[in-house]
Amino acid sequence: TFKHNLTAVLNGAELPYSNGCLEGFNRKIKQIERTAFGYSSFTNLLTRIRLEENLYKEKEPNSLLMVA
Repeated sequence: TFKHNLTAVLNGAELPYSNGCLEGFNRKIKQIERTAFGYSSFTNLLTRIRLEENLYKEKEPNSLLMVA
C-alpha cells in the first residue's frame, strides 16, 4: 500500500498543509460522544458540541433599546 499511496506520502512531507486542526476537532467530538452517553436526541449532542467549541454567538443588544 505504500507504493499505492506514494504520491500522497510525498505531498504530505513536502507541502506546508496540515489537517491537525480538523483531527483535533474530530477527537473532541468523539470524546463528547463518549461522555454524553444517554442523550435523548441527536439535537442535544449537537448542542453540547457547539457549547464545548463556543460556536454559539452571543446576541447583539437591540440597537433600538440602546438609543438614549
